[in-house]
Amino acid sequence: DSSGLQECDPSWKRHISDQLKLRDRVQRHTFEEIVQQYNRLLEKSDLQAVLTERYQIEKYDVQRGHEASSLDASRSDSLHQEMSQMRIRHQEELTELHKKRGELAQTVIELNNQIQQKDREIQSNEARMLEYQQQIASLEGDCRDLRNSLQELEMANQTLKDEYDALQITFSALEEKLRKTSEDNQELVSRWMAEKALEANRLNAENEKDTRWAGRQTAEGPGGRRQGAAANRTVTGETSPNRPISRTARRRSANSFGTSPETTEPPSGGCAEVRVPTTALHVFEAHDGEVNTVRFSPGSRLLATGGMDRRVKLWEVVAGRCEAKGALTGSNAGITSIDFDSAGSYLLAASNDFASRIWTMDDYRLRHTLTGHSGKVLSARFLLDNARIVSGSYDRTLKLWDLRSKVCMKTVFAGSSCNDIVCTEQCVMSGHFDKKVRFWDIRAESIVREMELLGRVTSLDLNHDRSELLTCSRDDVLKIIDLRSNAIRQTFSAQGFKCGADWTRVTFSPDGSYVAGGSADGALYVWNVLTGKLDRTLDRNHSSAINSVSWSPSGTYVASVEKGSRAILWSDM
Repeated sequence: DSSGLQECDPSWKRHISDQLKLRDRVQRHTFEEIVQQYNRLLEKSDLQAVLTERYQIEKYDVQRGHEASSLDASRSDSLHQEMSQMRIRHQEELTELHKKRGELAQTVIELNNQIQQKDREIQSNEARMLEYQQQIASLEGDCRDLRNSLQELEMANQTLKDEYDALQITFSALEEKLRKTSEDNQELVSRWMAEKALEANRLNAENEKDTRWAGRQTAEGPGGRRQGAAANRTVTGETSPNRPISRTARRRSANSFGTSPETTEPPSGGCAEVRVPTTALHVFEAHDGEVNTVRFSPGSRLLATGGMDRRVKLWEVVAGRCEAKGALTGSNAGITSIDFDSAGSYLLAASNDFASRIWTMDDYRLRHTLTGHSGKVLSARFLLDNARIVSGSYDRTLKLWDLRSKVCMKTVFAGSSCNDIVCTEQCVMSGHFDKKVRFWDIRAESIVREMELLGRVTSLDLNHDRSELLTCSRDDVLKIIDLRSNAIRQTFSAQGFKCGADWTRVTFSPDGSYVAGGSADGALYVWNVLTGKLDRTLDRNHSSAINSVSWSPSGTYVASVEKGSRAILWSDM
């Protein structure tokens, strides 16, 4: 820093010297005229003194000569007149010079004032220059600190890169180990199959031996025939060669390809009995932060929840409790909706990061990421063929996706933010921010019809035979729309029920005889569809507004999630 200042010193000193020299040249030109005028004034003043003295002498001489001679008198008169005229001229010049001197004195005063002003400006500039030099020194210090910080960040970045490379190497090694383990597992399964085949051949041989023995007993007599037949039935009934082979094949299929958790569940085409919830069986912390959505799998054994912590969590419902099974990761923002395909093999989740994602349920791996929306994706649903997906977004569009080609097949502009979607075979129904429910023909990409409600539509749900549509809106009213007559069949409301958000989800019971919805005060409301009246209110367990409710396809359980981090499993047990 001191060397830098020393390098800068000659330049500013030279600059000040040049400025002073320039000032001397400019101001000397002005003062030269004053000095010349002043010198002339002095010269004329001296001349006047000389002339006056000479005139006095001549005056005395004239007076003496006047007495001497008359000729000298006339000459003296002319000389006196000449002297009077000269004195008058000199007096006028002297007056003019005095006037000029006064002007020049005023000019000198003004120039002195200007010089003082310039001196003050020079002092101010020097002070400002000193301040700038201090600022330069401070900025140079900051620059050094930033360079040091940059070096530290580069070192930290290099360390992180090295750690990442090491983790990548470790991951590759683990992946290779997994591959070898899978190959070993396949080999063990093959060996196990071969041993089972040998065991089956042995059992077949024993069966054949017992059959021959039974034949001999039959040939010996009627009693022997009956015993042989009984033995034959016993052997063929218990040790048939086909049974171990089929069990082996089934077990190999399970071990080799990995079945979905839903494949072992009973089909959910209908429910034997719907249980209206009365008791909170299990209250648990589901996510780190707000829980936005909840949905049961088609077999009712798994429960999926999605939250603002960017995860979909899976819970196994066992004996009235939810046990954690795993978490699906990959989303970059909060989850807004969840849907299962009809077989329970895939899970679809919409997210606030403008995308929808699909995971497989047998290995919890992310399979597809569908991007293309320019706003939050608020709802996504499988179509009934499980090969296509429809998504609705805050960007006021609906998109139809083909899972085989993983591309967007169609984009439809709805004109308003889409909050929820449900689907039938050829129709998509969407609920919107502008209070309208729109019905879309998938083949024609056009609106078949639309129905306007009295509040922003937050939720849509279909009953079991897809003949009735349940809606929830921000006017705190639930409505059932008959899709055959396109008319509102029933309206549900209750004292204290208030829709808490633009994405509050309500649900039908599996048989369509009840509807359930959560309120902003944390209470769960259940209405009877047959009577149109409120059946019950459960208001003691949630501590904040309920965001979503789901009824299990088996009819046994109801799950609800809230703006806090809590989820509750309900039933009548």
